[in-house]
Amino acid sequence: MLTFVVVNKARKILRKRYSLPPLAALERIVQSFSPFERVVFYVFSGGLVVGAIGLVFNVNNLFLTSVPAHGGSLTEGIVGSPRFLNPLLALSDGDRDLTMLVYSGLLRATPEGVLIPDLAKSYTVSEDGLSYTFILREDAIFHDKRPVTADDVIFTMEKAKDPALKSPKRANWEGVTVEKVGNREVKLTLKQPYSPFLENATMGILPKHIWGSADADEFAFSPFNTNAIGSGPYSIERIRRNASGIPVVYELVSFDGYTLGAPYIADLSLRFYPNEKELLLALGRGEIESAGSLSPEAAGELSKKNLRIERTALPRVFAVFFNQNQAPIFAEKDVRTALTLATDKDGLVDSVLAGYGVPIDGPIPPLVLTDEDEPLGTTTEARLTEAARLFDRAKWKLNEATGIREKTRGKETEKLSFTLATSDVLVLKKSAQQVAEMWKRVGAEVKVSVYESGDLNQNIIRPRKFEALLFGEIIGRELDLFAFWHSSQRNDPGLNIAMYTNTKVNQLLDEARKVSDLQKRLEDYRKAVTAIKADAPAVFLYSPEFIYVLPERIRGFELRRITTQSDRFLGITSWYTDTEKIWNIFTK
Repeated sequence: MLTFVVVNKARKILRKRYSLPPLAALERIVQSFSPFERVVFYVFSGGLVVGAIGLVFNVNNLFLTSVPAHGGSLTEGIVGSPRFLNPLLALSDGDRDLTMLVYSGLLRATPEGVLIPDLAKSYTVSEDGLSYTFILREDAIFHDKRPVTADDVIFTMEKAKDPALKSPKRANWEGVTVEKVGNREVKLTLKQPYSPFLENATMGILPKHIWGSADADEFAFSPFNTNAIGSGPYSIERIRRNASGIPVVYELVSFDGYTLGAPYIADLSLRFYPNEKELLLALGRGEIESAGSLSPEAAGELSKKNLRIERTALPRVFAVFFNQNQAPIFAEKDVRTALTLATDKDGLVDSVLAGYGVPIDGPIPPLVLTDEDEPLGTTTEARLTEAARLFDRAKWKLNEATGIREKTRGKETEKLSFTLATSDVLVLKKSAQQVAEMWKRVGAEVKVSVYESGDLNQNIIRPRKFEALLFGEIIGRELDLFAFWHSSQRNDPGLNIAMYTNTKVNQLLDEARKVSDLQKRLEDYRKAVTAIKADAPAVFLYSPEFIYVLPERIRGFELRRITTQSDRFLGITSWYTDTEKIWNIFTK
């Protein structure tokens, strides 16, 4: 009854007519105007209204902020054909790109290289550095809406260890005990402390309810290696295949259930091409908008077209490694140092990498342990003068007739002559040839021997049958230099190809692997790097750059520290094309 009375009163109020005396008076005044005066009045009145609206709009904008909005799309081209969209089997760049987008791990690296929780809500490390306990998020789900549990984590890690599966990840998990503490809690136990171990926790987690029934022999043939289901930022919506049934386009959509928040870009399409030439043609005709891991030559051409090119140094260290066992002349530090001084690293970067690289003078990539690159030396003329002085001090005299330095040992005369081995990869072959020319100018006779990559690895590097070797090393995000510079790794399968030995460096690298404090670990690495540089066991040349082309409309993009080309997607949840305006108070 009360409601009925209120409604009736409201109707009477709304039906009541109100008079506006001021408006009626204004209307009478306007009626008294001449036609010309009325036109002037209406023009000025209209201007006043428009101005008032504009003022209100501008004042309103003062209290609004543009923020990323969900929507938009991006089409990217990739060289190769994806085969194993599976974190345990991924081999090619295309495999790793898709795996990065579709799967997620307990932890995830940021573009800055910092590890943050992903599927895990939190984790703890025991004081002795042997046990790592992870607690999963309650809202962690796969793309099929099934929850991510401890069983999925354990299943994935045990499969990675399975020798029958032959996973590239196997070495990371050997000797690790995986234990279920609760439905959302797992404990990983190591046999000995290894501080970079947390990096392994970024491995994508497989859904056990899909893969659990597949044995090792069936893993590689499962259709879920193509039409994968993970828990990452993007899920697969559609796969387009060519006439042979090979996937050529993956259409992905933003996953609302992703633990770190759904990516802003709603639709992401990856197109695959057989080679860089076809990729560049697709970019030219607008079939794709972005492309990564381009060659320096391609980047140089694209830069002429005023395209947006992002670049950052890759964690690759290319150097000439000396083998003192095969060439005793390299036992002399003056010889090693003189050859270093005679190497024009800036010239190599400009000519071999078309400027898309960074000269280095140590065993780590640039900007890893320092905020800025260190100067590499004085002028070319000054360095060559110092190189000649060191050769002379070591009694390597220049034979004016031959242009080759010689040294007399007893009754024998030895030439400063050696062989430089490298791969038939174009960049390495060109680098070796130019380095040989540089060293020839200071009196060294250098013969370049080029090998097919497989032959070089099996018959030259593994048995250490080289005098000097121009080769590259990949330094992971965890910055573990143990395999490359610890004396225990001098022989195969170790990667200490300079067969370097330094007791102090050994101690520092051993300690860095055990200490849990990040700053202490980095300080150990700094000291080790300083010692290695002082010993000059190699001529460190350059770190090539990762080159990425993408449209200007993509915002929120950061390209900082990456280990592989798929790391360009580490911050993809922050990329956006669309924006919306909201009141400032809602941004806090």
